[in-house]
Amino acid sequence: MAARWAVLACVAALAGAAPAARADLDAGAKAFLLNDYATALKEFSSLAERGDAAAQFRLGVMHYGGFGVPADPAAAAAWFRRAGEQGHAKAQFNLGAMHFSGRGVVERNLPEAAAWFRKAAEQGLLEAQFFLGDMYHKGRGIPEDLAEAMTWYRLAAEQGNADAQFRVGVLYGSGLGVAEDLVQAHLWFHLAAIRGNQMAGQRRDAIAEGMTRAQIAEARRLAQDWKPKK
Repeated sequence: MAARWAVLACVAALAGAAPAARADLDAGAKAFLLNDYATALKEFSSLAERGDAAAQFRLGVMHYGGFGVPADPAAAAAWFRRAGEQGHAKAQFNLGAMHFSGRGVVERNLPEAAAWFRKAAEQGLLEAQFFLGDMYHKGRGIPEDLAEAMTWYRLAAEQGNADAQFRVGVLYGSGLGVAEDLVQAHLWFHLAAIRGNQMAGQRRDAIAEGMTRAQIAEARRLAQDWKPKK
């Protein structure tokens, strides 16, 4: 599941780049969207070789997906690493996903995946926050820690991620990693349900059977007032 994110979000925000570099990145991004991969490769390669993290990330995406070049996960991982070591959050996440799946790296390495997910999660990348929470939840490559899982799920949930919202509801409803709170469980199941999580609506309705009318009213009020954090 994690590996699929390595070919997503190819054309990211260009804010913060120097004017000349931004122009080259913009030209490459536009070319990529028009399927002009030769031009995109030229623009990104020149910048990447000079150490531009955003261009390195984009080259990683091109090598991973085989856009204008033969698909080469190992080359993609190398470019993601160069960008990730400079703090590029999406590159960090993608490298974590590749260690999680074992694609493009010497072997699957879950502790290494968790380390890269954490770097991206600490920068606010919601996909990384969710996957890091999942690894703590299930003890994948790192010790199981439900309180830590809740911390990362909650951060992703507050940004509007439906899967994370569902998991937050599960933990609140069961009292795992956090004190049981049916109002909060109902809230997060409801938010996940309206964002398309099919199981969330069923869990919300089931948990409501054990709640008072006042508790349900409070959960609905919280849901009405809720806004995603950015």
